[in-house]
Amino acid sequence: MSANHTPVRCLLVGVAFGGRPRGEDSLDELDALARSAGLDPQSRIIVRRARPDAAMCIGSGKADEIGAMLPGGAIDLVLFDHEISPVQQRNLNQLWKVPVMDRTELILDIFARRARSHEGKLQVELARLEHLQARLVRGWTHLERQRGGIGVRGGPGEKQIELDRRMLGDRVRRLRTQLEQLKRQRRTRRRARDRRPAFAISLVGYTNAGKSTLFNRLTKAGTYAADQLFATLDTLTRKLRLASGAEVVLSDTVGFVRELPHQLVEAFTATLEETAEADLLLHVVDASAPDRDEQIAEVERVLAEIGAGDVPRLTVMNKIDAAGLEPRVAADACGSIDRLWVSAVSGAGIDALRETIEARVAQWRAQRFAVPAAAPEDPAEIGARAG
Repeated sequence: MSANHTPVRCLLVGVAFGGRPRGEDSLDELDALARSAGLDPQSRIIVRRARPDAAMCIGSGKADEIGAMLPGGAIDLVLFDHEISPVQQRNLNQLWKVPVMDRTELILDIFARRARSHEGKLQVELARLEHLQARLVRGWTHLERQRGGIGVRGGPGEKQIELDRRMLGDRVRRLRTQLEQLKRQRRTRRRARDRRPAFAISLVGYTNAGKSTLFNRLTKAGTYAADQLFATLDTLTRKLRLASGAEVVLSDTVGFVRELPHQLVEAFTATLEETAEADLLLHVVDASAPDRDEQIAEVERVLAEIGAGDVPRLTVMNKIDAAGLEPRVAADACGSIDRLWVSAVSGAGIDALRETIEARVAQWRAQRFAVPAAAPEDPAEIGARAG
């Protein structure tokens, strides 16, 4: 946003390489991401190429064609739907005379705006610095000047780019140390919690699937929930009391998204450990999303990446009110409910979800606290006692 609060107007660019499809769904998501960051998408274009152009990504001809659309101040920013290299970004900046940003930078910017906890802010800063380290090869003129003179910071003859890289490296190491300390503290708290018979549930799912709304519906926590991508970043935990009087620990986690920057996956590994160590995952799916199958596949991929692929789960098809569906349940081959259709907004199907959670908790308690059956007695001993 500018000083007078006028939204930054942007052009969305999607690129399909090698004949692979890239439809409007992908740019719809980029549009939603842009609006979440306070940008104002004005138009969009899809470019098809056999392979990326090393200098311009989309090739000089298509770059000139897009450049002809930009004069007149109607566009303040060009936003690519996939990651572009530092060299490509620099060349397009110089050609179009407007800033160029890619999907990775956009997501990092949204995370930086939304992180609230101390740990969340540290994780986002680490991710942004790691991304910046890779872009110090841009070759801006101030990075090519050398610093001379005895006693000048950085040593005689050290290039500015080398100094910047070293300073970034020092900051990254300090952040990693701080996060490792917080990780150890979390493990200590988790060990203390694990000594109590508390069943742990984590809400996972694609961003904007309605996890926070469902969290509020179940716990009455009143936490922030909005119809936008990445409305909630920091993991939030509350107790949930069931009809039987049993209590479980319910956690709301950050949403996943296609092509989540690997820096963020690595930076949020500590937070997502909560997910990998849960007793049950509620995989919340937007039943009204046209690409829900692709969203489900992406969540499954990230869960496997963070070591949570084998955690038991319930699939919760949310937003049935928007999809025009009725609440219902479906069972697996063993007769155990593994999928439910609900609306976190209206409350439809929530009672069935609570009952299903209750059944899972009862099953877990029966397995965890079962008294081992006594070994059968030796018939000879029984006969000796009888004699």
